[in-house]
Amino acid sequence: MDDIYTLQQELGRGSYGVVFKGRVTETGCWGERGDTVAIKRLPCCSPESIELYLQELWAMRITARNHPNVIALYNCLLQTGPRTLQPLKSGRLPLDLVESALKGRVVDKDSKTQVRNPSKSKRRLMSTEEVPRRCFALWLVMEYCEGGDLSQYILSRPPDAECNYAVLQQLGSAIAFLHRHGIVHRDIKPDNVLVCLTKTGPVMKVADFGLSKMVDNATDGVQSRLALSSTCGSDFYMAPEVWAGRSYTAQADIFSLGVLFWAVLERITFLEDGANQEQLG
Repeated sequence: MDDIYTLQQELGRGSYGVVFKGRVTETGCWGERGDTVAIKRLPCCSPESIELYLQELWAMRITARNHPNVIALYNCLLQTGPRTLQPLKSGRLPLDLVESALKGRVVDKDSKTQVRNPSKSKRRLMSTEEVPRRCFALWLVMEYCEGGDLSQYILSRPPDAECNYAVLQQLGSAIAFLHRHGIVHRDIKPDNVLVCLTKTGPVMKVADFGLSKMVDNATDGVQSRLALSSTCGSDFYMAPEVWAGRSYTAQADIFSLGVLFWAVLERITFLEDGANQEQLG
């Protein structure tokens, strides 16, 4: 990793992975030497987590850098050894991980090494040694947002009507963009909105596609209803039909977005158990 990117500090840790702040070490992998990036490490230790990682990777590749209010994916690296990384080709998913998700168990890709008997004049194949090669982790290299998440940004400054309007306008545009491309996010909340600070003002970025789902047409209720049934998301922002365990459409994202807008405009906050810092919600 140090040959390509330098990890500087941990930014956050969740149920499935950890995000670091990093810098570009080698010009050409993405950007110029010294550019700041966010690097997310996703350990591939179970088929359930691998399935979520593949969903996240595929959603981010579709959106790529096509909307200013959706987090940009710059690079994806496959870790196959303690210090072995290889970039993934654009438009392809790692077949080992796809097989693991489909079979319900972590699959090793075996590479065969021929072992020959040096005592024989003829170089005859004596045996085949199986050398397992496992994907240890996926590394997603993304744009870095120095403003933190939406909760931190909103609650660290006094009420600002102009800022509130920017949040509503930008996030509404981002969700419409995702739905046009068949992506239902399923976990819209302030923690999953990052803020980039620019000379012209804050730029909101929808992030964390770990629970996202691809559907044929996110704005088509029939198609979406067939695809979406899992109860997932965050309690305060979850749509009623998701809470009830019924099938639902992309409109569940719009409900979550409406609750988020309400929390921003009214500065509604809560304290999580064991925490001493307020959160929007």
